[in-house]
Amino acid sequence: MAHQPHRTDDLQQASFLIILAVVTLLMGVIVLPFSQPLLWAALAAIMFQPLYRNILRNMRGRRNPAAGVALLVIFFAIMVPAAMIATMVVEQAIVLIATLQQQPVDLAAMFEAVHSRLPNFAREAMDRNGWANISMVQTRLQEWLSASAGIIASQAVSIGSGALGVVLSFGVGLYVMFFLLRDGERIGRIVLSAIPLEREIVDRLAVRFLGIVRATIKGTGVVALVQGALGTITLMIAGVPSALLFGVLMAICALVPVIGSGVIWLPAAVWLLVAGETWQGVFVLASGFLVISSADNVLRPILVGRDTGIPDWIILITTLGGISLVGFSGIVLGPLVAGLFLASWSILREQREADFALADLGAEPDDGINIDASGHTPDNTAAAA
Repeated sequence: MAHQPHRTDDLQQASFLIILAVVTLLMGVIVLPFSQPLLWAALAAIMFQPLYRNILRNMRGRRNPAAGVALLVIFFAIMVPAAMIATMVVEQAIVLIATLQQQPVDLAAMFEAVHSRLPNFAREAMDRNGWANISMVQTRLQEWLSASAGIIASQAVSIGSGALGVVLSFGVGLYVMFFLLRDGERIGRIVLSAIPLEREIVDRLAVRFLGIVRATIKGTGVVALVQGALGTITLMIAGVPSALLFGVLMAICALVPVIGSGVIWLPAAVWLLVAGETWQGVFVLASGFLVISSADNVLRPILVGRDTGIPDWIILITTLGGISLVGFSGIVLGPLVAGLFLASWSILREQREADFALADLGAEPDDGINIDASGHTPDNTAAAA
């Protein structure tokens, strides 16, 4: 009978943990429809926290007006231009596809022009491998253009029919961003203190998470936007139609490692050279290699300062996997998950190495706290040193 109170306490604790898990799961299911606007609101609040702090200092500590002003700055400086650019890109895509349908590109004539300039051995090799059958490519291209026009039209109809949902998600994102700007630090401290892990591990994970967010958005997103802008200007100077559309495609491709913006500007330059627009093609090639591609090497060290330690091949896999799982948000969510995954295993490895080092010195861990041979905890030992 002496053990009955302990059993009751254990039962109550287990019951509470089960209730906590169920309620947390239900909460996740309820907010799932707004998971993407909540994600972007949280990331925006993290990135624009310095802006909020500057405004807060100028407003002498009045948090509500400071958060409101910061939200207005974000809305008019970023969201409104982004919406305008998105509208223009859709219009250019529709016009470009309609133009190609009405005036299809004569690939056969262009192929003959290039084919006639090739050396004899190259022409014979192409003929032997069946690459000279350009009429089939032309037919497939027209079929693809018709299918693309139908897809864009259907997407436009679905966006229009779901306009209420889009507006609602946008409003929820702005509303949550206001409170995260105002109370983000306090909420972060509460969440960290509630996580059932050692405080040192939680703090290290939080630092790694903020570093990954900073590197992903500033070191990847900003660089991609700059490359897209440079690509748009380059194509506009070269006289390429729908330059803004291709510039946005460059920015999107620049977010994915290995692929990069070159998958857009390089074919555009080759197309211009084949079409006989020599200086335009040479200009796009020179700008692509010397300006657009160099933006990554110049801006990333300035914006990030240091690498996140995530290999490019892992970023590529997680980015593509994130896109296939959650759509466009996977471009950010995939690398974040990869970074936290590597950070967690790195912290575990460091702890194991520290335990082995203490074991070699003859120390034994006590209740999860490592004690060295002198009887000090690692924190006290570091402080004494």
